[in-house]
Amino acid sequence: MSKTITLLGSTGSIGTQSLDVCRMHGYSVFGLAAHSSVEKILDQIREFHPRYVVMVEPEACRKLEAELAGQADAPRLMAGPEGLRELAAMEGPDVVLNAVVGIAGLDASLAAIESGHDLALANKESLVTGGHLVTDAVKQHGVHLLPVDSEHSAIFQCLQDAHSAKTLEKILLTASGGPFFGMKTEELRGKTKADALRHPNWNMGAKITIDSATLMNKGLELIEAAWLFGLPEDKIQIVVQRESIIHSAVQFTDHSILAQLGVPDMRIPIQYALTWPERLPSPVPELDFAALTKLSIATADEETFRCLAACKKAIRKGGLAPCAANGANEAAVAHFLRDEIGFLDIGRLVEGIVDSDSFGGDYTLADVHECDRMARAYVEAHI
Repeated sequence: MSKTITLLGSTGSIGTQSLDVCRMHGYSVFGLAAHSSVEKILDQIREFHPRYVVMVEPEACRKLEAELAGQADAPRLMAGPEGLRELAAMEGPDVVLNAVVGIAGLDASLAAIESGHDLALANKESLVTGGHLVTDAVKQHGVHLLPVDSEHSAIFQCLQDAHSAKTLEKILLTASGGPFFGMKTEELRGKTKADALRHPNWNMGAKITIDSATLMNKGLELIEAAWLFGLPEDKIQIVVQRESIIHSAVQFTDHSILAQLGVPDMRIPIQYALTWPERLPSPVPELDFAALTKLSIATADEETFRCLAACKKAIRKGGLAPCAANGANEAAVAHFLRDEIGFLDIGRLVEGIVDSDSFGGDYTLADVHECDRMARAYVEAHI
């Protein structure tokens, strides 16, 4: 069955792979949104002919407007975060796929849900920063929240048997371990941006690749899993699976474990979110067991990789603590990518913000944005 998709974050790694899936299955693209990549989105407009396009960054939006001027079939162009929210809320698509990077995706996720759209969520920060706001909205509006991260998609796939899902006891959330697996603190002290960007298995954007190197990404995914699947932090175990073949697993009350396996290619979970509850042929090659020589398992080192420990502490504290951890990390990673701080400073700053307050209690969307602002200010003050 053909579907119509709105894709937020279309020029990033997840966005371009999502369009691979749309291309293969002939899905229509209702709207596209990007931050600032004018040339990439122009190519996407020419191929997919969306009705609406958002360019968030003002100067990039002006450039795109000039490129589209005079074209009879040009899409309607919108600008800024307001345009992103407007597009997410528009009637027309069957699914809104949110692949925006960072907390910037939260408002758009809520706009899509509150407008009655099923949401394919690749923006983990929506749940990390605004957990109960998102889950409450999903329940209120009766929509489906479909995970796109490979690990959460794996868990979701393992829970499709609704009867067994009622006896879920534990989640085994896998991690590749990143480029610095097995190293201790002193070995990490001099690691550079170039070192951290060499992920062994996945081709991703710069920010998420750094998060993988610090294990912050796994901490954020643990928080996301707690919201998606309703388990506390102590029922979510991080398991290092170096080959990224086992994408995650679930354990039931009888201690039976189900896992989802596949080649490390994001188009598998992207496609499942878009085609759910159906499965269709995939653009991804099959897993060749004849060529698979090993599946290694190890435990994550929280003593060395302090971002993971900080995220666990944040979800235990509750309230806005995960939001603060995320905001501090986004700010710290931006400084690291500009070679302004060291690799270990990222974990120091994230742990520092989590330890700085109790962060308890209920919160509103305005509180989330204020906490994010405060966390970024903390980083600036403690570099």
